[in-house]
Amino acid sequence: MNRVVVTGLGCITPIGNTVADFRTSLFAGTTGIAPFPPYPEAPARPADDKTQGLRFTQTAAVKDFDPRQHLESGILTATDRTVHFAVVAARQAAAESQLTSRYAPDRIAIVVGCACGGRQAEETETNKLYTRDARVHPLTVVRTMASAGASNISIDQKITGPSLNISTACASGTHAIGLAFQMIRAGMIDAAITGGHEAPLTFGFLRAWDSMRVVSPTQCRPFSADRDGMTLGEGAAMFTLETLESAKARNATIYAEIVGTGSSADASHITQPHPDGAAAAMRAALKDAGASPKEVGYLSAHGTGTLVNDVTEAAAIHQVFGPLAPKIPVSSTKSLHGHSIGASGALEALATILALRESLLPANIGITQVDPAIDLDIILGAPRKASTKLALSNSLAFGGLNAVLAIRSIE
Repeated sequence: MNRVVVTGLGCITPIGNTVADFRTSLFAGTTGIAPFPPYPEAPARPADDKTQGLRFTQTAAVKDFDPRQHLESGILTATDRTVHFAVVAARQAAAESQLTSRYAPDRIAIVVGCACGGRQAEETETNKLYTRDARVHPLTVVRTMASAGASNISIDQKITGPSLNISTACASGTHAIGLAFQMIRAGMIDAAITGGHEAPLTFGFLRAWDSMRVVSPTQCRPFSADRDGMTLGEGAAMFTLETLESAKARNATIYAEIVGTGSSADASHITQPHPDGAAAAMRAALKDAGASPKEVGYLSAHGTGTLVNDVTEAAAIHQVFGPLAPKIPVSSTKSLHGHSIGASGALEALATILALRESLLPANIGITQVDPAIDLDIILGAPRKASTKLALSNSLAFGGLNAVLAIRSIE
């Protein structure tokens, strides 16, 4: 079987719209969480009500991103903000790796994760329909498809191999990267552009999540004793994957090696996670990588900052690692870039790859005291220097959909 490596990176995120800027913010502990602007589609509120009827006032939105500076008018007309993120991040990764000039177009796959589709287009057009009985935009269907990102990347890059979108809620990006890895390892394709993208920050989306009472009124603080929920975000992270043999032959930059992936279902409850499912996915990733628990030197947690998720994930980590669990460095970068649903696993994979490459593990921010029930080595305050060889990156979605990547540093 082929060994699979990462040779290109790209991102549009709340903490940076290039990999260099993302890296700087990641290790400086600079958060992208900030008060959100007024939403024009929100119902009228009293002038002194700045919350627009929401229990929270902050999101992790992408900043300083004007798609007109990156994309042609044709793609702008036919696509939603989520696709803008996806195509630009994919361009960054593909340009760095020179992927499309190295492989036949039918031997490259697009495998990306997106759970929500074109939320802004959908909400704008349905608002027109229901409030004014107006005709919706003729491209509303293709703007709102969850698969629009995969389609537009393939069109933009002129790639004719398999083009797939994975929609598994918050595990979408991680499942997508895992599938691309498996396809290359098995020889089904030679290379892939893979990752996740999402732009769900519309008023209706925020109200829906607010109704679940899982969004923090203040700021996401994963594993903190006083945590009170997640912070919703947006963005994209994309990667080019290819075989180690090919990358070495062309002297490509190799960032890391994907060595395993694991998936599972809790088969328990649609919103309440169960530790057995997450534990099964971590064990599967380790088995796929041919690695033992004692080899893991960093764990990028799903870590949403909700009361239930964090203790459940911690329990799963203890199941897998036993007495080693309190000794493994753990952090959740959602304290920096928020929870971007289908893109979150891709953003966290990017953070994990940079951590391995830099021998520097990112910290949780905003925590004064770790929940004693967690009993894990949560990295606090500042990044931690560590020459880590193997890391796991967890994504644990609503519906009990679990995905884990095992990522190894390159010697």
